[in-house]
Amino acid sequence: MRIAIAADHGGFALKNKIMEHFKNLNLLDLGTDSADSVDYPDFAKKMAYTILSGAADLGILICGTGIGMSIAANRYHGIRAALVYNREVAKLAKQHNNANILVFGGRTMDEKEVISSIEAFLNSDFEGNRHQRRLDKIEQTE
Repeated sequence: MRIAIAADHGGFALKNKIMEHFKNLNLLDLGTDSADSVDYPDFAKKMAYTILSGAADLGILICGTGIGMSIAANRYHGIRAALVYNREVAKLAKQHNNANILVFGGRTMDEKEVISSIEAFLNSDFEGNRHQRRLDKIEQTE
């Protein structure tokens, strides 16, 4: 599994901590490369295209709160970006929503909780059935 990761300046520090912790995984760093101010929609777009092209199977996006990144990423058809704030929500994002991007707040979340949430997501499986029916309905919208 290839996992892409990207952040704006508000998520830069947390992105680096995640990359260090998960250095054994196949991570693709999409930037940013510093704490200098950048625009989160640019990184959400880069991530969406990376996931939709198949260059990565899963994405992790980080901005100050996670809100901007999740809004921007979910503008792309086929993206299911879940703003995750704890381990249980991360697990359910996979089990019920088959999320393909996890979104975190670099200024609002604890590093340990983020790492635990990523692990919970990676160790969960999509349950399908009634959840697939609901995802199909989402895919039918514009």
